Amino acid sequence: MATESGLVEGISGRDRTVTVFRGIPYAAPPVGDLRWRPPQPPAPWSGVHRAGRFGPMCPQAPHDAATAGVELPMSEDCLHLNVWTQGMAATGTPRPVLVWIYGGGFRGGTGANARFDGEALARLGLVVVTFNYRLGAFGFLATPELSEESGHGASGNYGLLDSIAVLRWVRANIAGFGGDPDRVTVAGQSAGAGSVNFLAMSPLAEGLFHRAIAQSHARYSRDPELGYLATSYRVLADAEQDGVRFAREHGARSPAELRALPWQKLIDGRPAFDRGVDTAGPAKPPLFRPVLDGWVLPYGYEDTYAKGRQNDVCYLAGNNLDEGGAVPESTFAEHRARGTAAVRPGAPPVHVTLDGYLAHAGRKFGPLAEEFLRLYPAGTDDEAARAANAAVRDNSRVSTYLWGTQWTEHATRPAYTYFWTHPSPAQGQSPRRASHGAEIEFVFGNLDPGAAPWTDEDRAVSATVSAYWANFAATGDPNGPGLPHWPVYAAGSPTVMEIGGRFGPIPVADQVRLDFWKRYFQTRQAW
Repeated sequence: MATESGLVEGISGRDRTVTVFRGIPYAAPPVGDLRWRPPQPPAPWSGVHRAGRFGPMCPQAPHDAATAGVELPMSEDCLHLNVWTQGMAATGTPRPVLVWIYGGGFRGGTGANARFDGEALARLGLVVVTFNYRLGAFGFLATPELSEESGHGASGNYGLLDSIAVLRWVRANIAGFGGDPDRVTVAGQSAGAGSVNFLAMSPLAEGLFHRAIAQSHARYSRDPELGYLATSYRVLADAEQDGVRFAREHGARSPAELRALPWQKLIDGRPAFDRGVDTAGPAKPPLFRPVLDGWVLPYGYEDTYAKGRQNDVCYLAGNNLDEGGAVPESTFAEHRARGTAAVRPGAPPVHVTLDGYLAHAGRKFGPLAEEFLRLYPAGTDDEAARAANAAVRDNSRVSTYLWGTQWTEHATRPAYTYFWTHPSPAQGQSPRRASHGAEIEFVFGNLDPGAAPWTDEDRAVSATVSAYWANFAATGDPNGPGLPHWPVYAAGSPTVMEIGGRFGPIPVADQVRLDFWKRYFQTRQAW
């Protein structure tokens, strides 16, 4: 297969009709003077690049690495991508392309994770691309000196620039793999969904993709949950101050001295929180994350949507039942036993005691706390845990519904929202739960019999969900023959499509609670 940089040769998938290309360089290794610079084109090669092995993971702390059983080294020479394809359809028509961005709080992850294996979606007619992007300080360090040398007065978004470089690679090369460069969907979960949201707001990504899928989270610009989730961002001045502090902690006084350090010296073994962000609660975002730099990201959510500055693409977004601090009732005792366990950056607090629930209500809702507790009352620990679940889930659904009102005010293409409710056994979840990321295996059709105790019901759910995603990537509409109808988002209809546990629209909340959340959000500063 020909690319702009040279010939590549893939290997057969488990299904021999699918060809897999692993570890294709999409950019030059970001080492030496290229560390903390926008990705540069890879050096052309002669002969054929054997694309049979995944490339190394980008540098990350071992406790952040998520490889799902794939044993890989770490290296700064990590800007590689992977492609799954069946080539041209029988008619010779190019196939829609799904570019997947992994989550991990902008601290960990790899496109080689087996959860994102693209073979099943390739059999549904997609060309699937996964890739690595720079993480932590390597992907999101900003300093005044780095901003000055950039020529744009900007620094701190190298991980996002990697994603943009992949989309440019797809536009230039994917036709040779049977893909249609005019039907590109960018999709991701958690921090990957955050990247999707940011790409949808970046003028540098304009025209590079045509549809977007954000799996946890797309949130209303006045939802304080944005403050700690992977959809959070920093303003440039704050990011530069953080970067100066980081450099001093590592004994460096300039970008040159930072670039001279081995990459192993720049990985902190402890989680790095940004404790200066008001999130209306104890949860804090990861320190290294995207930056409102005036170049890659000129404006925040509110300003982008209010003035219609976003990239006008079809959008599909949603959240899950057991995330954002909501947990299954069968795990209440387990969470109480943990007590005040250390919180990870970007992780929500879980309230399963009455004292904790009441304290959180006072802190988050302030003057509205009394009204909140009338709507979500509790008198015992179990009642408090159930009330906290109900509030978290209403918050999630209402927030995404209100995000939709902002997104669609100026967008001309349709949006679709969902709420995932099917419990999964994946990732060792026992009891099953519809937790953060639980939908991934179902979307990709990766219900490996040896990985978890999958049921016939799981396989039926997966067949429906992966068909929705494939249809959306192909046409911008998830609906298709034999599938439960998924209504297009409408600002005047406060409903969301439940998927997984059942398939059909449900209210985002009852009217009284919906009105409460609307009023509460208006008391919060917009992101």
